[in-house]
Amino acid sequence: MAEYPREITERFHGTPEQSATALIGEPPQRWRTIVIEDYDPSWADRYTSARDGIRQALGDRILSIDHVGSTSVPGLAAKPIIDIDLLLAGTGDESAYVPSLERAGYRLLLREPWWHGHRMLISAAEDVHLHVWPPDAPEPIRHRLLRDWLRTHPSDRDLYADTKRRLAADPDGYTLSKNDVIDQILARVFAAG
Repeated sequence: MAEYPREITERFHGTPEQSATALIGEPPQRWRTIVIEDYDPSWADRYTSARDGIRQALGDRILSIDHVGSTSVPGLAAKPIIDIDLLLAGTGDESAYVPSLERAGYRLLLREPWWHGHRMLISAAEDVHLHVWPPDAPEPIRHRLLRDWLRTHPSDRDLYADTKRRLAADPDGYTLSKNDVIDQILARVFAAG
């Protein structure tokens, strides 16, 4: 059984004060309402298209790029927004990657240096969330562990889908409200090793 280091098993949640300073510019229109859709196989193709555009924009600066989040789990209901984890050296130096991504149609939306150096950009259509992390950030590891677990554990996949559908009525609290069920599922991931 695998042992996970503490920085992987213990999720970090920012303070309300930190979260209040993260947003850059206007929040996306799509954040005003939450729509959960049944799984759509075209989400994988949308990821591939976005990934290819990001690779063209950044080239060998990319350390890794992964489709994560609910749209990466076949059979899981989700918001039709593609989440991508992009690992780059030095996320603090935005001048090294943000202009290239802006030319590719993304805009910087969140700056969260206190959360493992996280930055988030969104596509012009607001249907791709590009999460930029430094290579030592634990959050992308958790994202992949959760994704892979949900792909192979239908009961947890269904639990997560049911939770998201129940919480969708509250767009302001949706993301944070999912943390309890995510933590429950990750506890099973870590226990299974």
